[in-house]
Amino acid sequence: METELSDSKTNPQKDKNSATLPKKVVSILRRRFPLELNGNPAKEGLLAAAVVFLLLFFLQPFGISEYHGNKLVVCLAFGLVTFICCLVLDYSIAMPLQRHAKTWKIWHQALTEFVEILIIGMFNFLTACLLFHYPMEPTACLEMLYFTIIIGLVYTLLSTSISYQRYMHRQLDALLEKNTRQQEGISITIQDHRVRGNDLNLPLNDLLYIEAQKNNVAVFFVHDGILNRTEIQSTLASVLDGLKDYPNIFQCHRSFAVNLNSITSAKGNSNGYILELGGGLATVPVSRSFVPKLKSFVK
Repeated sequence: METELSDSKTNPQKDKNSATLPKKVVSILRRRFPLELNGNPAKEGLLAAAVVFLLLFFLQPFGISEYHGNKLVVCLAFGLVTFICCLVLDYSIAMPLQRHAKTWKIWHQALTEFVEILIIGMFNFLTACLLFHYPMEPTACLEMLYFTIIIGLVYTLLSTSISYQRYMHRQLDALLEKNTRQQEGISITIQDHRVRGNDLNLPLNDLLYIEAQKNNVAVFFVHDGILNRTEIQSTLASVLDGLKDYPNIFQCHRSFAVNLNSITSAKGNSNGYILELGGGLATVPVSRSFVPKLKSFVK
């Protein structure tokens, strides 16, 4: 007991991370899942069938390696069963549920795909029984389901993650293109609070980002394709207050504010992002507390 109490006291950060991990998982599962990620059911079914075929053909589990017949035809049969199941389940289960759901969330998608994986595993087990004359025993069925679930979950996780990142990039690109067109010809003024300071006037679309530096702020902007820097006596809070009428000026960090129009790409995860600005002229961090607000711009 004394050892356990000692570990808890000496590792408070570990306990905090352990406590927040389930909350992060729940938060992710409650996010809206963009239905446009699903694409064409036939295309998705063909991709799943191809994955099943390749895994079975090269790994040859479930007695396929000992089969004396045409192994290529056998693996194609499992792929065909997977394709048919995907089509039937998408049109009979997934799509009706999506139409009736007010907001389709990630946990809805995950649960639906998990059920589909179980059903596909059952039909593949029946196919194996017919091809290899397996006895329909619960242990053999559970073994087939076990491997089907593992393969299915890995496939679902990878495909969903890749599709979601592509979706975010498409949304970001669309947002930037729209805002840039709308704000052509608009100029902004950033006030210098020095007695004889000169206010900075520049086109809004030329602004890249603003960085707080002690009692001043550094303004980074593009002129004739070249990155320029001007230091002004002010605070980041004061500058943002003066630019509050321009919603694309986004504070992404305690010390940084960025012009959303200047973002070229965003890389990272829920713990933070790195924004590339002006086609690689500069990079700016997005701290974890500002990530949800950044995502709200592109959803």
